[in-house]
Amino acid sequence: MTTVAELRDRFAPLFETIAAGALTRERDRSLPEPEVRALAEAGFGLVRLPVEAGGLGASLPQLTALLIDLAAADSNLPQIWRGHIAFVEDLLVTPHTEFRDRWLRKIADGAVIGNAWSEIGAVERGSFGTRLRIDGEHAEVTGQKFYTTGSLFADYSDTLVEAADGTQHIAVVPLAQPGVSRSDDWDGFGQKLTGTGTIVYDHARLETRDIIPFADRFGYQTAVYQLVLLAVHAGIAEAVKADAISAVAARTRTYSHGNADRVREDPQILQVVGEIAAVSSTAVASAGQVAEAVQAAYEAVSAGEEDAEAAVVTAELASARAQIITSRLVPEAATRLFDALGASAVRETSALDRHWRNARTVASHNPWVYKAREIGAWEVNGTPPGFQWAI
Repeated sequence: MTTVAELRDRFAPLFETIAAGALTRERDRSLPEPEVRALAEAGFGLVRLPVEAGGLGASLPQLTALLIDLAAADSNLPQIWRGHIAFVEDLLVTPHTEFRDRWLRKIADGAVIGNAWSEIGAVERGSFGTRLRIDGEHAEVTGQKFYTTGSLFADYSDTLVEAADGTQHIAVVPLAQPGVSRSDDWDGFGQKLTGTGTIVYDHARLETRDIIPFADRFGYQTAVYQLVLLAVHAGIAEAVKADAISAVAARTRTYSHGNADRVREDPQILQVVGEIAAVSSTAVASAGQVAEAVQAAYEAVSAGEEDAEAAVVTAELASARAQIITSRLVPEAATRLFDALGASAVRETSALDRHWRNARTVASHNPWVYKAREIGAWEVNGTPPGFQWAI
């Protein structure tokens, strides 16, 4: 069985290379396509695959530790892999054995899966405008998706579609075809390089065997998706801490109204760094705790245990609680960074504002205010959380 240390030994050199180019990519808005491919070639997409299927056999807590390391290097990268991670997780527990075996082989051979679920515009809650038409062994998908994180860099897209009879399905659409158009039109002020833009399907072709009912999707999916974002927040917090430490240690000038001749000896500045370090440790620990809960849900579901649904609810609530905390603390820590530094820290060449922009953008996914309400409903009334997939 693999260990976190072994996984880190495998990927650390690549993460260091990714970190070395992160600032330049941010300033130039250069999409990390070479970095995504390098990760794929290094086996990052195989981390959760069983060893017997050609993977590394890692647990969710082990994967989370890697995601935090990668997010500290460049927070765009783990979010790009979010759809792939969820797709692999579904394969591990899906009842569709032929589908599972086919896609496990493809992923073991290096296939990268993107995400195409959300739609914007006049779409009713619980329904989709992206349509599926099946004709024998082949099918077509027509429609438009947004927030398609990772699909700009992927080989296939995990796409949520609706058939003519109103049933909903997962369709795995090959992206390198005339019927698919991908746009880098994500204009968010943070996580700019995640490829979270538009896909247009115009009678995009796929094989019918690459379609499964959405109702069979794994129940702890929202917890997995949120776990990736928790790891992103934890990685951003780690990067903020590292930048605070290095910048304070390197400063030779201080203010005339400071408390010491050297900034690194100023107790107020050290307090700020200490607060940032506390947030970083909290975010990392929270992500790890949620990963344990999601791992328990996976084990219960895969074993067909009677209390599997309870384990899924526990994982969902755990991810929501952590989301509420990190959504507040990590952006605040990214702001506090500037309290420890001088006016030079706001210069565009350092791009230190990216930490706040990225953290704030991650916090805007799946708004935490709704999660807080669900937690309150659970604590007071025992009402289980809802699962809303469409919008």
